[in-house]
Amino acid sequence: MAPAIVVSDLRKSYGRIEALRGISFEVAVGEVFGLLGPNGAGKTTTVEILEGYRARDGGTASVLGHDPGTSPKALRERIGVVLQQSEPSPLLTVRETHRLFAGYYSSPRDVDEVIALVGLTEKRDARVKSLSGGQKRRLDLGVALVGNPELVFLDEPTTGFDPAARRAAWNMIRALRSLGTTILLTTHYLDEAQQLADRVAVLRDGEIVREGTPSELIGDSGVTQIRYRRDGESVVVETTEPTRALSELTTAALDAGHELEHLEVRRPTLEDVYLELVGEEPETLE
Repeated sequence: MAPAIVVSDLRKSYGRIEALRGISFEVAVGEVFGLLGPNGAGKTTTVEILEGYRARDGGTASVLGHDPGTSPKALRERIGVVLQQSEPSPLLTVRETHRLFAGYYSSPRDVDEVIALVGLTEKRDARVKSLSGGQKRRLDLGVALVGNPELVFLDEPTTGFDPAARRAAWNMIRALRSLGTTILLTTHYLDEAQQLADRVAVLRDGEIVREGTPSELIGDSGVTQIRYRRDGESVVVETTEPTRALSELTTAALDAGHELEHLEVRRPTLEDVYLELVGEEPETLE
């Protein structure tokens, strides 16, 4: 089966600033692919080119077998888009908004089913202007899904969600994936990418600096931290052989007849690897 997205040597500049410096990647059909990177790394530019909203300067791009630069109607019918910001009509109700967008597609999903899927059933007759920020974000998600797309672009989809709403959105994304929907996800929440993405690409200064599954990226780090307190002070041991190091520490503590207070063994997370790749220092609390 051909990939849902194929990008080769994609380039884009804004004046003298190179936003994309020849990136290449593929997204398989039915895959959740995460684009990660700090602000200005090129994530949104990449997504906008693939959606057909922005022209590229060089390279090639194929989305569901189409060149997004020509913006064919056949492609628009098959994709859903959640933008970072949108302005739906404030006077329409939630149901009216979904019905409006459903009318743009030849085979949309049932409007009430989509409203339930994004958790807005109780707000179906409420006007958009009365919705909270998180509820408007759910509305954006529903609008993206009402056309029954094969491929969904999710650009920071859970921004403004409380923890319960984020978990509900995660479950919905997993449900879409189980139905075979392909998803391209950008997010600043590294736990979100680790939970949802089959593979991720980390962008820095317009270039992909690492690509693979979250477990592959975490495994590449290879360093485990062992933390404990000794004489009231925090001790951190970094090792690539945690079993051996932990055995030596516990043996020494037993021989000395004392406990390793607040003992913690911490494997790297995707966030740790990401911060290392983009050159940012993690925040520490003393």
